[in-house]
Amino acid sequence: MAIEPGASGESARYTLRAGDQRLDLNARLGEPLRLAWTGAIACTHCGRATKKSFAQGYCYPCFKRLAQCDTCIMKPELCHYFEGTCREPEWGERHCFQSHVVYLANASGLKVGITRGTQVPTRWFDQGAVQALPILEVDSRQQSGFVEVLFKEEVSDRTNWRAMLKGETQALDLVAERDRLLARLEAGLANLRERFGAEAIRLLDAPPVTLDYPVLEYPTKVVSHNLDKTPAIAGTLLGLKGQYLILDSGVINLRKYTGYEVEVSV
Repeated sequence: MAIEPGASGESARYTLRAGDQRLDLNARLGEPLRLAWTGAIACTHCGRATKKSFAQGYCYPCFKRLAQCDTCIMKPELCHYFEGTCREPEWGERHCFQSHVVYLANASGLKVGITRGTQVPTRWFDQGAVQALPILEVDSRQQSGFVEVLFKEEVSDRTNWRAMLKGETQALDLVAERDRLLARLEAGLANLRERFGAEAIRLLDAPPVTLDYPVLEYPTKVVSHNLDKTPAIAGTLLGLKGQYLILDSGVINLRKYTGYEVEVSV
């Protein structure tokens, strides 16, 4: 799904992408929707047919070969570029050696996260955050990983997706949380600045952001659909949050099925 911020005071805009087709999901709220997996899966990188999707959309050879599927993508502090063992050094130079933002978000409670500067605010919508606050900017993905590891001593980097989908998240004072965490982690941040340079980790003075989603009704009990077990699902579309469709029959994380050939009917 593609997600774009709504106009001022409006919910995010969701578009379902299936091949060359586009479906405005906001316009389908309150209407029936059916998804049926044909049984086919294609690698999103090379296009070859695969019986199983790895890392949300890749065949096994690409999963093992591509830098974007390496462990350091999930754990940037494990970057091994400077050891000369990056799977694709040129790809790493383009994607990892650019500014990254360390942020606080509130999707199911306070969490810390990292993203490329170009992915703000897309990353927050993908996670279903209702509040977000950029706090630091760094020069590389590896540096963002070291900062995130430091912050994880005090705050989680996980989202409770079930709580997020119930819509019961309580508002937080993210500015106060930022100031509290920066004070507690001052020594650790100083060590990182000493290692990478005083200007490598920069404090941001950005306002908190509130994000809104098109949801008619949140589920009181979260039941998850699984296309691998039930290839056809249907229901009335009640909402869109994160990468989830909220149907009256259950919820489904569409990102999990990247590369699946799915027939959509309304």
